Amino acid sequence: MRGPVLTVAVPPVRPHAVARARADRLARSSKPFLARGGPRGERCAGCRLVPSHCLCALRPAVPTRAGMCLLMGDVEALKPSNTGWLIADVVADTFAFGWARTEVHPDLLALLADPQWQPVVVFPGEGVAPERRLTDLPGPLGDGVVQGASGKRPLFVLLDGTWPEARRMFRKSPYLDRLPVLILQPGQRSRYRLRHALHEDHLCTSEVAALCLALAGEAHAAQTLEAYLDVFTHHYLQAKNQLPVDGDGALHQRLRALSVPA
Repeated sequence: MRGPVLTVAVPPVRPHAVARARADRLARSSKPFLARGGPRGERCAGCRLVPSHCLCALRPAVPTRAGMCLLMGDVEALKPSNTGWLIADVVADTFAFGWARTEVHPDLLALLADPQWQPVVVFPGEGVAPERRLTDLPGPLGDGVVQGASGKRPLFVLLDGTWPEARRMFRKSPYLDRLPVLILQPGQRSRYRLRHALHEDHLCTSEVAALCLALAGEAHAAQTLEAYLDVFTHHYLQAKNQLPVDGDGALHQRLRALSVPA
């Protein structure tokens, strides 16, 4: 038996970078994009879930010094299961660009050259020259504290797509070649359950972003993003299986506790 429909009044929010990337990609589509799994009917424009399981009222806002730059695979922004959207919900300074081998958006190049940012590509160690490899954030990037003279803010460049897509982006984007590469050592299994991964230690994009935030000394933001992913996953799967949301469960309680200003 289906539970009661959840209806929440949510004030309008200015579309963030991933929402704009989705709109741009839809505008270039010659036919409708039909996501696999779950109902194909109406979806909320703010969270991409069916209206009965809308997540918008739970969207957290956490101030961060770090920024995120998402390079997105061709249809990644269109997928309701994409977690780059969650990053943009939580981290205000999130930028998103569709990736193409033959062209580069000029705003992406301007962002990577902006003196306020220190861009760092996040990618496994495969094929990375030793002089580019980082396993921690040095100097002013680490600990979330401005140290030394540069005072630059960390900008994590995340390759948002399937593993083959991410590998192609890394190898065929010459403008990334001059940037240091952060090689994460997660030591954990992914909790992401909306897509099948080839390996249990392959993390989804928002899990990678949470690890980056933790390395940058943004522990509260990292924990909030982790909790937000868990709640999003719960809403998504409950909607897919036509079951009600457990709004008083442990997942929602944790997110609400983290969303309250300290």
